[in-house]
Amino acid sequence: MAKISKSAAKARIEALSQELKRHNYNYYVLNAPVITDFEFDLKMQELQALEALYPELILPDSPTQAVGSDSGSTYSAIFKQTGSALPDEKSMIHVPEARGAKFEQIAHKYPMLSLGNTYSEEDMLAFCTKIEAENGPDTEYSCELKFDGVAICLTYVDGRLKQAVTRGDGVKGDNVIDNVLTIKSIPRTLSGSGWPQEFEIRGEIFMPFAAFEALNREKEEIGEQPFANPRNAASGSLKLQSSAQVAGRGLDCVLYHMLGENLPFKTHTEAIAAAASWGLPTSDLSRIRQGGGQVLEFIKEWDTKRKSLPYATDGVVIKVNDLQLQKRLGFTAKSPRWATAYKFKPERALTPLLSIDYQIGRTGALTPVANLEPVPLSGTVVKRASLHNKDQMDLLDIRIGDWVYVEKGGEIIPKITGVELKKRPADARKPDFPTLCPDCGTPLVRDEDEAKHYCPNYSGCPTQIKASFVHFCSRDAMDILAGDATVDQLFGKGYIHVLSDLYHLGREQLLSLEGWKEKSCENFLASVDRSRSVPFDRVLYALGIRHIGKTTAKTLAKAFQNIDSLAAAGEAALAEIEDIGPIVAASVAEWFSREANRTLIEELRAAGLQMAGSAQQRSSDLLEGKSIVVSGVFSISREELKALIEANGGTSPGSVSSKTSYLLAGDKPGEAKVKKAGQLGIEIIDEDTFYKMIGR
Repeated sequence: MAKISKSAAKARIEALSQELKRHNYNYYVLNAPVITDFEFDLKMQELQALEALYPELILPDSPTQAVGSDSGSTYSAIFKQTGSALPDEKSMIHVPEARGAKFEQIAHKYPMLSLGNTYSEEDMLAFCTKIEAENGPDTEYSCELKFDGVAICLTYVDGRLKQAVTRGDGVKGDNVIDNVLTIKSIPRTLSGSGWPQEFEIRGEIFMPFAAFEALNREKEEIGEQPFANPRNAASGSLKLQSSAQVAGRGLDCVLYHMLGENLPFKTHTEAIAAAASWGLPTSDLSRIRQGGGQVLEFIKEWDTKRKSLPYATDGVVIKVNDLQLQKRLGFTAKSPRWATAYKFKPERALTPLLSIDYQIGRTGALTPVANLEPVPLSGTVVKRASLHNKDQMDLLDIRIGDWVYVEKGGEIIPKITGVELKKRPADARKPDFPTLCPDCGTPLVRDEDEAKHYCPNYSGCPTQIKASFVHFCSRDAMDILAGDATVDQLFGKGYIHVLSDLYHLGREQLLSLEGWKEKSCENFLASVDRSRSVPFDRVLYALGIRHIGKTTAKTLAKAFQNIDSLAAAGEAALAEIEDIGPIVAASVAEWFSREANRTLIEELRAAGLQMAGSAQQRSSDLLEGKSIVVSGVFSISREELKALIEANGGTSPGSVSSKTSYLLAGDKPGEAKVKKAGQLGIEIIDEDTFYKMIGR
């Protein structure tokens, strides 16, 4: 570090401390970080270097001395002590999640510390060298992928899960056991034998890419801000009020550290192998390596291979394998001396911003999208990236013509993370954020508690109307054979304007469309006819009410049983339903208050759509205790098959595991799922066999 005066160091230490506290709050509490992990770590390293230079200037509440906390009360106290205001959540990317549950606070029997981390191969080798100076060059290390999720501590007593506690402030955390029990990979009761009477096992709850993409698609469809990355999605989901809602998020878990009194293990890997034998989820990708050189080889191998994994990893954790050596090495105030994390540097690209498009979605939400000079990134060529909303654009201080840094959030979604000001051209201009809808010219509006701007012309804006038809016809909604192209044709001819028009289309109208033949007409009309039997909760979802996704639609269908009761419920009554917060309640009440929507309901009722019925009726217990993974193409949609599995008492997870009972395979099933089922000896069944199992 360059020489710096004590007075300048004092000012910089105070500024960095305050900034890092705010970023910790955004990351752990709001689940809405505004800088990357890499940028955060650079700031932390700068603070550590300054404190090493002037140890007398270290603040009592310095971020370098604290474990990251997911407790809002912890940060409230810190900011109060320093005389600063908490970051305003409205100024962040807004995600209207149904959070706020008062979880029981439980003290950790063993403090949950943080890991030291580095992006430097030299630092990682220095960590190994220091240990090997005491223990010899053949020291064994357990090398484990660092899952990008949220820390959890599970306690088992007499083989049963007693509590599941978040990191919190490292000393105490929230007991989220009801939510954790919805995660299929975490057993309520241990299997096998030989487990201690009581022990703790720690790990990471994470969201696989497939579940993350599905969740963000749904959020965008209902006009909500998508999560920035799978880690934020996992953290936000774990703190939801409703366990039923958590169950639909597709969370998974990996466990990697066991603690307890007088555990009968000599090595870390022996303990984890025992945990796996008891049915606990552990990683099969961890390896033992001897000496720093072999550790470095493992890191380089996985810096490439990790990109093919179905979940996010951001580094490798290196642990001394010998438990007695771990005990001798001990701990600092913040982290163990026997473990460290090597973090992969985020892959990012620098490319010019050519222009910004402003797109109107189904709910009227306006989304700015950056058009970029095509640039290769993480195996694909990136041309476009969402800028989310005006607040995000202002935060980046972005200009047309700027050179911008692009990363992939969780290796999936391209996002702009910064502007290279040194390359800003003289003629770069600040974008003119629209005040009118780019499609219909209606003045845009913005609710006080939301980050997005909206076009309120829901019944006259062509883009909104067409998008509402595409949503209504989608597989998860009414499952009618009509995508963007068909909707464009029908709307362009003037055949459809309101959703009920779909049920009055005739063969002659369809044959007048370019490219339509008798067979395509027959298939389309048959799908329209089948949609009349779609259950009530999916009809409710198909209506496209803002903030109503599939899970919320099921909740409302179960609570009110029919469309008339739901329509008659006021905002206050809606808000009393579990999982339904004030934002959703206001949206539903406002939708039913419109005369045009009440008329639409009557027209759809007359067309024969299901306007009553529970969303969770069980027809039998024939599949009770059975876990059936669905893969491939079938005579009906996969969602319908999953609904049949659940209606007969079974479950339908998204991936094959040792707990899977059957793989239900149609045409062109996923190769990876078939291969894994074969490796695990899981029976593969076809559609006919499945129907026989449920008596159809």
